[in-house]
Amino acid sequence: MKKIALFVDVQNIYYTCKQSLGFNFDYNAFWAEAQQLGEIKYAFAYATYRGDDKQTQFQNILRAIGFEVKLKPYIVRSDGSKKGDWDVGITIDMMEAGKDVDEVILLSGDGDFAILLAHLRNSYQVSSKVYGVEKLTAQLLKESCDEFISIDERLLLR
Repeated sequence: MKKIALFVDVQNIYYTCKQSLGFNFDYNAFWAEAQQLGEIKYAFAYATYRGDDKQTQFQNILRAIGFEVKLKPYIVRSDGSKKGDWDVGITIDMMEAGKDVDEVILLSGDGDFAILLAHLRNSYQVSSKVYGVEKLTAQLLKESCDEFISIDERLLLR
């Protein structure tokens, strides 16, 4: 059985699903689909921590499904700009997991990950799938993965 690792950019998936499709992502449906793809060796969900009860409940749901939730503080800078992305953390974890798995599955539309997927394929012979919202996923990311899977109604909470 193929060994897989899941990496979810929670903020990216939340905002792209809400903005483009009008619904929240269904993590239970995704987990069930992922289980059909192979043995889940690693499952990480990357989120920001704001001290919000509703967010904490959501993160506990992710843990109950089977994800290891990684949190980083949500920072509002003095100029009003906001910071809370996990690109470097996701990259490090994917590089480490790439040594142990046959395939990585990334949930994000962020084109910055394209070079990472190419590196995993070239250095570790790890294939990749990307789940993202069709019109909000970077073309470069779609081209760099072995398979792009568009998030549609089967993966949305209605």
